Amino acid sequence: MNLIDKSIPAVPPAAEPGLKRIQTLEDLSADQIRAIRQIPSHDQATPRAIDERRPASIFLDDARFDLEQQNVFRKFAVPVTVSARLPRNGSVIAHDGYGVPLLISRDTDGKVRAFLNACTHKGSKLVEDCETHLTKKLTCPYHAWTFALDGRLVAVPREETIANFDKKERGLAELACREAGGIVWVMLDRHAEPDFRGMDDLLAADMEAFDLPRMHVYGQKTFDLAANWKLVQEPFLEGYHVQRLHARSVGPMFADVPNVTDVLGLNIRQISGKVNFTPECLDIEGENIHKSVTHAYLVFPNTVIVTSPYYISVMFIIPRGPGRTIVDYMMLTRGKADNDKAEDVYRRSYEMILNVFGNEDFRAAEISHAGLSSGAMSDVVYCGLEETIPLYYEILERFL
Repeated sequence: MNLIDKSIPAVPPAAEPGLKRIQTLEDLSADQIRAIRQIPSHDQATPRAIDERRPASIFLDDARFDLEQQNVFRKFAVPVTVSARLPRNGSVIAHDGYGVPLLISRDTDGKVRAFLNACTHKGSKLVEDCETHLTKKLTCPYHAWTFALDGRLVAVPREETIANFDKKERGLAELACREAGGIVWVMLDRHAEPDFRGMDDLLAADMEAFDLPRMHVYGQKTFDLAANWKLVQEPFLEGYHVQRLHARSVGPMFADVPNVTDVLGLNIRQISGKVNFTPECLDIEGENIHKSVTHAYLVFPNTVIVTSPYYISVMFIIPRGPGRTIVDYMMLTRGKADNDKAEDVYRRSYEMILNVFGNEDFRAAEISHAGLSSGAMSDVVYCGLEETIPLYYEILERFL
């Protein structure tokens, strides 16, 4: 894992980019507002004691990993990317994170489609990098077979030399794919019955309220971690670590109190007030709601979305083995920086969040995996400030 210099400071609270694109309480969905109104003053928020444990084997065993792959990641549609990576008709990206070579396109009619990234001649990849491309067609670099963005094979050099051949029968292998709330879901197994139950209407409404479908990808970074994917995901389901692991970075911005938690279908939404939060701060006219409140979503089974005052973090936490995880991180902003102040805040925010996630959260996952692998304990215990973790495991375990 490439680490960022730990000396990079957090963006100071006084930093104001002067952007017009902030969100107030009234911009959010009715259900988001209902949940926010339930946040108590910090002096009235007390975590409860819980008795929750999970065996260490759920993070280590090959059999458990295989079960998760078979019963979840290959049975359900999984979040693959954000709509912002396909900003215009004719946008195409390749995606190899899940170990399946994918092509995601927005065709000329604006529909998002997913295919296996394999030419139907000899299997060559059509797109080899992971950048966003704008194009009207996809041409194989090997023998120049050419495909439309809807997967049709439209041109074959020297087609007359192939007997008993029909281009209509050699289109790209298409995967079931849907787009909602600024997130693209794909069925990784093209032979499985499509199951999009993770696409909950309340989740999509929340993402629409954030304007996620129309946001801009300011920065993107991939992390390759020596840890089980669930250990990578756990910090984003609890606040217990924040004042401790992040004591020298973002910890002072948050209070040691429980979140307001809701289950949206298979997904989990956590809402918390920042340090010194009181319900009265919600009624300041024109106030950027993300200065007072943080939203953290776990989009089933493996995607984290966290709000900040001027950007949103999206992490696709992709299992590649019992002890290996790929994280595809994206920082989304409400438009491109249109002045020097905005660019400065975005740049420093990006450096800060890569430092916090990379050097703190992801590092914690790696050292936890190493410790669990030693056999030091047979189970993991959770406290009242971590109760969303066992809630998530209850949802996951339904399918195992």
